[in-house]
Amino acid sequence: MKKLIQSIAMIAFLASVVSCTDNKTEWLVKSPSENIEFKVFLGENNQLMYNVSLLDSGTAKPVIVDSPLGIKRADASFADNLTFVSEVADVTISETFSVPVGKKKSISTETNELTLTFKNRENNEIEIIARASDDGIAFRYRFPEQDDNMFSVTEELTGFSISGEGKTWMAPYDKVTLYSPGYERYFENGIPIGTNAPGEEGWCLPALFETENAWMLLTEAALDSTYFGSHLQPNAENGKYIIRMPEETEANNVCSNIPQSKLPWATPWRVLIIGKNLSDVVESNLVVALNPESQIEDESWINPGRASWSWWSDWPSSKDFAKLKKFVDLAIDMGWEYSLVDANWDLMTGGNIEELVKYANSKNIGILMWYNSGGPHNDVTERPRDIMSDDIKRKEEFKKLAGWGVKGVKVDFFQSDKPQIIKQYFDILKDAADNKIMVNFHGCTMPRGWNRTWPNLVSMEAVRGAESYGFDSLYTENAVWHNTILPFTRNVIGSMDYTPVTFSNQKFPHKTSFGHELALSIVFESGILHFADNCETYLSLPEAPKNFIKTVPVTWDSTMLLAGYPGKDCVMARKSGDTWYIGGINGTNEKLSWEIDLSRLNGNDFSASVITDGETNTSFSASETEIKSGEKLKVEVLPFGGFVATLKQGL
Repeated sequence: MKKLIQSIAMIAFLASVVSCTDNKTEWLVKSPSENIEFKVFLGENNQLMYNVSLLDSGTAKPVIVDSPLGIKRADASFADNLTFVSEVADVTISETFSVPVGKKKSISTETNELTLTFKNRENNEIEIIARASDDGIAFRYRFPEQDDNMFSVTEELTGFSISGEGKTWMAPYDKVTLYSPGYERYFENGIPIGTNAPGEEGWCLPALFETENAWMLLTEAALDSTYFGSHLQPNAENGKYIIRMPEETEANNVCSNIPQSKLPWATPWRVLIIGKNLSDVVESNLVVALNPESQIEDESWINPGRASWSWWSDWPSSKDFAKLKKFVDLAIDMGWEYSLVDANWDLMTGGNIEELVKYANSKNIGILMWYNSGGPHNDVTERPRDIMSDDIKRKEEFKKLAGWGVKGVKVDFFQSDKPQIIKQYFDILKDAADNKIMVNFHGCTMPRGWNRTWPNLVSMEAVRGAESYGFDSLYTENAVWHNTILPFTRNVIGSMDYTPVTFSNQKFPHKTSFGHELALSIVFESGILHFADNCETYLSLPEAPKNFIKTVPVTWDSTMLLAGYPGKDCVMARKSGDTWYIGGINGTNEKLSWEIDLSRLNGNDFSASVITDGETNTSFSASETEIKSGEKLKVEVLPFGGFVATLKQGL
């Protein structure tokens, strides 16, 4: 390692000496297989610009055309009139690491990095760190100087000019209300690139684009507590999307949306996952790979799993000991690891939370407990509150929970991407890790790969999920296609607590079939899979689907997209041990017949158990079949239907 550091330092020194004398105005970094080119250059008025191309049969095809770079501090502008200082090029970074949750447990990455240093008129320095991987590009700004004074970023000028015409799938950023923003609007379904947002708050990340040359997912990674969570400006003239700060009115306006830090200071990575095929985007682990390594030395206590959950089917149930005990018993019957106790458990009658935890522990069921994140930054009255926002109370609470044997917490209603709220996420993760407690965030920002640094982060919401059957009259009509967009957008960037697999009806009924609902346990990925329906529904299922949800894993060795198009359908395959689990959902109002190519799966012959729609959308059909090498898996589903298949090697 010492020799490697010395070599990189020598490269940096030589590059600096050479670069100061050659008057370069453009620089290029290519991915390891040279399928992606990322160019940075000085444009008009010496403003930094960039573009990105995808190589197809040796021909460079643009995916991001000339787009602006730049950032402004309160004391200095790095928007234009920049002068090149130095270059560190040809740095290859290779890593292999593991994460408890995600698309795969073991991740290997390789990327090529270019670091360029510039100075403004006042000789303040800025670095552009550009990385090119085979599945996309990433870049960030860094102020390299050493200074213990506090500096503020007042504006980021970064833009993304999408090449050519095409479609996009993105969700409007939430308006500030009592219960938002929480990234919980519907994704727009394949609207023209460049369409303006419906509101002045702009667009959420991530955003998926389909152009003539590529599929791309725009997002960010490695946000830390010194910066804000970004979204996009509402206007995108000619397909140019610009970074936008959090809204000033978020978090009850108790903190600023302007980030501050000492120097040196680095921004989050701006990330574009890029590929010729949609599977290149869906299967990428670029977001998590861009984050710092784990801060938890012993991760053996982090155990992803399945959980029963009473709130979806019975909102007041968290205040009733007897009802909660039934859901602990459901977890026992189903072989699940956990039971989640939701809001207002501190008002419980017929017993108390400590008694429930003791009962669950005696049955080897872990209890997960809900908390309000507020604090003054929200006015939500659900309790307990005023604990997770207070450093002293939070630490004491986690210590108490650890003593009881509680396994995890669900923390809700953050409602802002301002720097102070981002800091609260990290404070919760660290204090929870100190007490060996897992964390699930709700009413929250989108994932940015934090689960690599804090592997006790097992899931996040940031999605309009199945809870909406209880309060959104539009959800019945929209869920059928909305579900088929999420695997290509929100779930690409991190675990997603959608609270799936609901067969009974809440306030608003389902149009999705039972097969569709069952398939969501595979199509969607979450480190804690909260089965949201009631006890009676699960216990009365036919043998095949009941056994399936008893045994379905939540951790995966591999993930592959086998078929699909956002807004229409999705077939996902995930491997656990020597078994492949396949889930498919139909988002259209027509019957669908799939002939699924299995050639990418490791194996020749498979014995398969298939559960698909029955004659009606509230019934199942189960069958056993053999699939020989070269044959396809043939499945028929109803309108808005779905299926699951379990494939084992050998006949």
